[in-house]
Amino acid sequence: MIPSAGRRWLLLAVVSAGLLLITLDNSILYAALPTLVEELGANGSEGLWIINAYPVVMAGLLLGSGTLGDRVGRRRMFLIGLAVFGVASLAAAFSPTPETLIAARAFLAVGAAAMMPATLALIRITFEDERERNVAIAIWGTLAIVGSALGPIISGLLLQSFWWGSVFLINVPVVIAALVATRVLAPPNDADPTKRWDLPSSLLALVALVGLVIAIKETAKTEPAPLLIVAAALAAVIGGWAFARRQSHLPYPLLDFSIFRNRAFLAGVLAAGFSMFAIAGVQLITTQRFQLVEGFTPLRAGVLVAAVAVGALPTALAGGASLHRVGLLPIVAGGLALSAVGSVLILLNFDTSMGLLITGLLITGAGLGAAMSVASSAIIGNVPARRAGMASSVEEVSYEFGSLIAVALLGSLLAAVYTSTVDLPAGVPDSARDSLDSTLALAGNDPTLITAASNAFDGAYFTVMIVVTAVIAVGAVTTGLLLRHHGPGSALSAPTHH
Repeated sequence: MIPSAGRRWLLLAVVSAGLLLITLDNSILYAALPTLVEELGANGSEGLWIINAYPVVMAGLLLGSGTLGDRVGRRRMFLIGLAVFGVASLAAAFSPTPETLIAARAFLAVGAAAMMPATLALIRITFEDERERNVAIAIWGTLAIVGSALGPIISGLLLQSFWWGSVFLINVPVVIAALVATRVLAPPNDADPTKRWDLPSSLLALVALVGLVIAIKETAKTEPAPLLIVAAALAAVIGGWAFARRQSHLPYPLLDFSIFRNRAFLAGVLAAGFSMFAIAGVQLITTQRFQLVEGFTPLRAGVLVAAVAVGALPTALAGGASLHRVGLLPIVAGGLALSAVGSVLILLNFDTSMGLLITGLLITGAGLGAAMSVASSAIIGNVPARRAGMASSVEEVSYEFGSLIAVALLGSLLAAVYTSTVDLPAGVPDSARDSLDSTLALAGNDPTLITAASNAFDGAYFTVMIVVTAVIAVGAVTTGLLLRHHGPGSALSAPTHH
């Protein structure tokens, strides 16, 4: 029999492996996207949807899955999510068309949405000592960063020797091992049949998110469709309004908006969202830029952006271990402020100095690692145990929403700025403006066209990095204001209004 302390940490390893799979699949396509687009014949919009189908569906289902996990039990929910994730990985690996891959990615998100709140809730009920729990949550949060950073590296390694489907197939053995280990190590299932799960609420949240993403993508096009933008925006507004209204009339809402009155809780939610926005945005545009402009292989581009994770690891672990002494304010707001400094270094040196670029990535990672390591503690530590599932879901939505908006907004902005600024020589078809891939496909060995395309893409990269830096700075100021009265002793005090 494994000692109880050993079982706790082994269970942490198992649920962290589940989280690692989830975050890997958020970023594993960043470096693989050029290969995927070429192999499947996907256009630019399909390429972004291949990435975005996953966070869109996951964010839409997460609130409901947290409450459903309370009802059917966190252990059972985690096992169900693992099984769905494994089957969906097989479907994605052997998808013959962009459309089927988008559908498979949406199915992957269903499994991820089932797993994700259960991982944090299992930690909450397994680690009863507050300091142990802070360390465990910091490790859990660190793996979110590690997974995001490992995604481009793993896809680069696999694409050197295997076909693109291998980036999904690698999930299957990890799923099998986690299924076996969970049955051995997880505490007994803690189902609460009195909890109610409301499917319409989940669907309304999904409608709102899909409408928001479509509106963002369409607005960023050089020739947008006004009717589609209006329809998508209306879907987002009406879906969001109907969701909020429904929650106020449910005896067991998926989201009780009163929990946001706790400033530490709200700061944790915002810190998670701002951090993932920065990580996803920097990774997406940097891997694209260095593959398409500098000729990096997917592996080399993935290793480059892994500097974010290298910078994050020490500060993430230190943040969780020191939270009880220093409190949330310096770790969350200070971490975001530090990452903004790193982001400035990136945007000023991405095309001039590889050393300063890597330094910027390391500093950005260090700041985000600190903020993310305690964002989870701020969220979970400021709700009562009976709201653990709901709080876990809110946190995961903030992570996924950050990634989702980064890909939708920054990916679309990158393409829009490139398309509107690229200076094509006479005689080049206007379709070459659609993306850098399209331009380079027509360029052949024409140095003039290649130079024009590279300069335009670099200008787009610079513009997008300005947006990333501004968003991080806003996050630092906002969380600083929210936490200005929270000292070490008040960092993890549950709200009195429930």
